[in-house]
Amino acid sequence: MTKAELIDAIAEKLLLKKKDVVPVVEEVFASIEGALSRGEKCTFVGFGVFEVKERAAREGRNPQDPTKVVKIPAKKVPVFRPGKDLKEKVLAIKGKKKAK
Repeated sequence: MTKAELIDAIAEKLLLKKKDVVPVVEEVFASIEGALSRGEKCTFVGFGVFEVKERAAREGRNPQDPTKVVKIPAKKVPVFRPGKDLKEKVLAIKGKKKAK
């Protein structure tokens, strides 16, 4: 699903005009981006958690010339961890729902 498709789906579901939905969707994304850039965690109960994790520095190798070692610096990356409800819905779609 793209951002445009998300806007269309919300507008259709809530019987709103797309032009009224666009700023809301944009602000949701901007708020999440802002929180992550400040190092904050965004928790949406049942859906999941967006957060920033630190990746440690490591050595990488060129597959074409494994003798060459490249140092990859540490960096921060955004990650998403799905919540329990989201996991269960995805498993149910694939027909692999766990027995409780």
